[in-house]
Order: sequence, then structure tokens, then C-alpha cells
Amino acid sequence: MKYHDSIKTADNIMVLAVAQLKKWQLAINPINYAVTYEYYKKNNTCLIELIEQELKLNDSLSNFFMENLYKDQLLEQSDFKEDIVNDLSQLLSISQNDNEQHSRYAKTLINELDTNIPLLLSDDKASVSSAATALLQATEVFKQQQNQLAEQLKQSQQQNKKLAVELALVRQELNVDAVTGLLNRKAMISHIESWQQEGQCSITAILIKVIDFHKLNQKFGVIFSDVILARIAGKVASYVNDSGLPVRIGYDEFILFLPNIDTNVANEIGNKINQSISKMRFVSAKSAVEIPQMAIGFNANHKQTNESLNDFIERMRAGI
Repeated sequence: MKYHDSIKTADNIMVLAVAQLKKWQLAINPINYAVTYEYYKKNNTCLIELIEQELKLNDSLSNFFMENLYKDQLLEQSDFKEDIVNDLSQLLSISQNDNEQHSRYAKTLINELDTNIPLLLSDDKASVSSAATALLQATEVFKQQQNQLAEQLKQSQQQNKKLAVELALVRQELNVDAVTGLLNRKAMISHIESWQQEGQCSITAILIKVIDFHKLNQKFGVIFSDVILARIAGKVASYVNDSGLPVRIGYDEFILFLPNIDTNVANEIGNKINQSISKMRFVSAKSAVEIPQMAIGFNANHKQTNESLNDFIERMRAGI
């Protein structure tokens, strides 16, 4: 984050931000502070609306929500974006330059052919010999030029591959939850919109919540809790094939979107996930303490045609 406020302004906002974090019962860490600081600056209307909407829905804010808000609204990626744009501009410039060079080289060869081919038909031996020599020279130059262009093309292809890898990594960072490896809300919205555009409007989902997970977090800490969440998420995702969409939507909440599946089948899947997670056992490597059996609550339901995703998710939460 880069702030350009005066010391006095920054101090005033700091006092408000710290007080607000205590009111929200959130730790005063860099991410939470940065989001709250921006909230009190009142420049980012989208951030303010998202916070107020979350408070209206859940009466509280979680660290998970704050981390995602920081990533989506505050994390500065301008340097990266500038690098990507510069790389793309450079590749475009190289491609245009190569095309222009190829066109010039081809025109030069064509001019040589137009000039010297008629001389080859001449009865004058000197003219024929001169034309043949000129054509041989022009052909040799053209070959060298083509070899040069081929090498330039090879370098451009290498740069293209490198850029494609960078873009793929960034796309993954933007769409995947770092802790569980499941898709995040942003990716969820994009996928559901794609399904609906393709005519796959019959969507059933299973919302899964780990019961009393906050107690585990308080007792064993975030790192251990995240490991358990990742294992539970892996188990949840294993019950859907490539057509399904597993998403982490809250700190201890997951949702599986299943196109063209009725609620009876979804309930069967939910029961299997519940049984599977209840059999999982966890032991703290630090203290050798066995973690109590994990339990989940789930709700399988069908999304109405004109129902928004937020309304659908809230309706499902209410059923757990």
C-alpha cells in the first residue's frame, strides 16, 4: 500500500482504524489494518459497500473476508500489469517489424526477378550471364534474410511461451484460494455466468460448513487450522468430477456447484462427504494431541432461474 497522507491525517485515521478493528474483533495485523485504513479514507466506494454488505449479512467480519478484500481491492498489481503490457507491446512490435522486413525482402527479390528474367531470354550472352549472376546473388541474400527472420521468430516464440506461463500463474493466483487450492468467489462468478450463457441454467449446489471450526482455530492457531481446512477441502473436491465446481466461499465454508443434477443426488453426495470427513483423524505434530472428530453441516438445494448467487448462498446458509 502506498499512502500520500500527511502525518496528522495518517495518525487520525490510524486511531479510528485501530478502534474499529477492536470493535470488529479482528487482529490488528497489516492486512486488516490496511483494509480498515482504506475504509476510513472513504475513497474506495466498492470496498466500503462490500464491508457494509458483509456486516449486514453476517454481523461480523472474518480474517478470511479481510484477506480476500485486501487481495481484490487493495493489492497493487500495477507494476505487474505494466510489465505484462510492456511484454505484449514488445512482442507486437517484434512481430510487426518481422512482417515489414519479410515484405521488404520479398519485394527486393521480386524486383530482381522482374529485372533479370527477361534478360535470361536475350540472345546476348553477356546479358544472360549478368542476369544469372544477379539472380544467384539475390537468391543467396534472400536465403540469409530468411534465416535471420527464422531466428527472430524463434526468439519471439520463446518470449511468447514465457509470457503465457506468467499469465497462467497470475490467472491462478487471481482465481484460486491459496490455502485450499479451491476456486475463490471471483472464479465462481465467472464460471456460473459461463454456464448460464451456454444454457446450463439448471444448477444445484451443496453448501458445506465445518462445525465449530473457530474453536479449533483458537486452540491450535491459524497454521494448523489451515492445514486441516486444506485436507477437508481436498476431500470435498474429490466428490465432484470435472463438470462440478468446488469453491471456498468463507473461512470454514465450501460450496459445490453441480450442473444438471437434482437435489436428491446432491443430498446423497452431501451425505457421503459428511461420512468421509467424520472418519478423518488429525493429530498435532507439535503437541501430539489428537484433534476431536470433525463434523460438517450441509445443505443441498437448487438455484432458482432468476435468483442471484448471493441470495442463493444466503438461502442455503439459512438451511444449515
